[in-house]
Amino acid sequence: MRRLFNTLLLCLAAGCVWNCTESIDTSARYVFKEETIMSYLEKHPAYSSYVDVLRKVNISKRSDSKVSQLLSARGVYTVFAPNNEAIQKYLEDLVEEELIPEPSWDAFPSEHKADSIRKVIVFNSIIDGGDELDAFFYTSNFPEDKDEFILGTLNDKKLSVRKPANKPDSIYINDDCPVNVKERDILAINGIIHQMEKVIAPKDITAASYIQQCLDEKRDGFYACFRVIQACGLFDTLSKVRDEKYEELYQTGQIPDLIGMQVSYGFAEGDIGYAPKHRLYGFTIFAEPDDFWREQGIDPADPDLLRKLTQWILDNHQYSDDDKFTTDNNYESEDNLLNQWITYHILPMRIPKGKLVFHVNEYGYNQNRPNVYAIPVYEYYTTLGKRRLFKLIESKASNGVYINRFPITDNGRRGTGEEIGCDEKKVGSLVDTDSPLAILSDMINCNIYPIDAPISYNDEVRDNLQRERIRFDGMSLFPEAMNNDIRLKKASEERYKHVFIPNTVRHYNYFENMQQNALMNFVYYNAWNDDWCNLHRDEMKAVGRFEVMFKLPPVPRRGTYEVRYKVLANGKRGVAQVYFGSDPEKLPVAGIPLDLTMDCRNDVTARIVGWERDTEDDDYDAEVDKKMRNNGYMKGPKSINSNDGTERDYNDRENIRHIFVRQTLDPNETYYIKLKSVLEEERKEFYMDFIEYCAKEIYDNPEKPEDIW
Repeated sequence: MRRLFNTLLLCLAAGCVWNCTESIDTSARYVFKEETIMSYLEKHPAYSSYVDVLRKVNISKRSDSKVSQLLSARGVYTVFAPNNEAIQKYLEDLVEEELIPEPSWDAFPSEHKADSIRKVIVFNSIIDGGDELDAFFYTSNFPEDKDEFILGTLNDKKLSVRKPANKPDSIYINDDCPVNVKERDILAINGIIHQMEKVIAPKDITAASYIQQCLDEKRDGFYACFRVIQACGLFDTLSKVRDEKYEELYQTGQIPDLIGMQVSYGFAEGDIGYAPKHRLYGFTIFAEPDDFWREQGIDPADPDLLRKLTQWILDNHQYSDDDKFTTDNNYESEDNLLNQWITYHILPMRIPKGKLVFHVNEYGYNQNRPNVYAIPVYEYYTTLGKRRLFKLIESKASNGVYINRFPITDNGRRGTGEEIGCDEKKVGSLVDTDSPLAILSDMINCNIYPIDAPISYNDEVRDNLQRERIRFDGMSLFPEAMNNDIRLKKASEERYKHVFIPNTVRHYNYFENMQQNALMNFVYYNAWNDDWCNLHRDEMKAVGRFEVMFKLPPVPRRGTYEVRYKVLANGKRGVAQVYFGSDPEKLPVAGIPLDLTMDCRNDVTARIVGWERDTEDDDYDAEVDKKMRNNGYMKGPKSINSNDGTERDYNDRENIRHIFVRQTLDPNETYYIKLKSVLEEERKEFYMDFIEYCAKEIYDNPEKPEDIW
């Protein structure tokens, strides 16, 4: 969509379609026997109403060109074209909503009102594939049931797909908009057309408004959960959709792209880092359904529900003995037990079905068989309200995504890494993405998933979290990355590949959990089609004379932990002093400077680090690992694989973990890490992939040494 607002990006071989005022050069249209999308629509009477609308809608506030001209020019578009009956029915729906007195375009009180409705029809019906030649969608490569398209519409909205199991030929967009069974997959020169039997017109309802509607209607499903959310005063939070200040700054050009990045590694000189167009908010709620509460003897409609739920939490010990809480009726307080319980069910990001966990380059996984899983993959997030750790995990054996599952894995030096069992008490709670109760397209800022077992941050969960190595991807620290479709977008076009996060000082604090100085730029590299040995392949880069600080997730228990920073070293990267602590204004130094140039392909560096290639002697290899640990280093994890034909795994000489902190950490403290360049270099970068917490019980266990995974 950005190329609609910039120049020179809709080009034919002989010249540009767009000029500097974003007007269409109609002389540059295709003149072939094949049809463009627009010429096809114009020749088929079933789309006459849609064609009329396309001719009246501007592509943007800054353009005099119409969308009809856009669909006549070169491009890669997926068009969900409503037929005449669909548009007429939409007008009839507007009559029922009392927006117009009769189902006619002449019935609108003003041209402005009519134009706004035309934009709803048009902007939600077209996906712009950008510069990728094959970035349009046949029905055969639509997303899975209840998942979203990887690209948004001209209205920057993600459309979802529903495929009823009992109707194999039926496909619905946004749950209730049928794709015509016969008139679909119509290929044109500049994209593909699917005839729609209903106009796609999402209501843009917020989570707070949706929940209020359910409460007003006493709608069954999550009625108990919604009553608790209301009582705990979370509606204001769940009403947030977008940062309007950022919206204004971006629209007025005060949030620039990073032109000509001239970064040393991973970018070509002149590459552009595209700033996010929006700063959206989002939420994901994992909820026990009403039927669960009935099984517990609690009626969701009981006037005394809140007190009975509080008593149920107490009776079932759905809390930790270390927690401090009240049990009065001041439910809006974070000290209240019911408040703490319900906020543990909510993450401050809207997570679509396909991104609950990421299957990318874990050991044993092949992207050519995307639904064949191997070793467990997981995400650690920080919940809404009181900061607590929340784990999502999926493996070949789990048969779905679970919350707080703690399996047994084959994690020996020569193991498979796969889940080989799971104690009944550690199975966790299944996220039922296939349930009819899952609410994935009704709200603009929230998804709700039913779960099959209750969740809470109780002692068992906290103990189990402390007993495992907690490895969290750097981008998991930033809810904005998920909410704005930045993280691991499955598209390789440049506008998604290099994302410039606006500078905190010069522009705007885009990532709430990150602070930058004025002398640096921060770029997220979405390496979707690059076979890199990073966790999930992607990485973050601080460039220049950087000073950047991150807020970290909480630890589960008080204890001694190692904090580790994973490096994919090479000589083009920089050196930074690390600071770590709980006071962001006075962070103490943590160890010696972290040198990202320490590439163990250099034999001198390898000797300093203690690195040696694995042999066939497991005992000897374990001694090498101990020697590296004594020097403050570890090899990269075996769980991350690469399929590029090189040795990108546990024996990768660039792939090193640095142990930079070993100290007591407290779950009630918030910790920060700051990285400050020690070089006066403008082109050196500091790379970030993942960070680990590892409790002493794991790294210093005499009976069971820490695994290499």
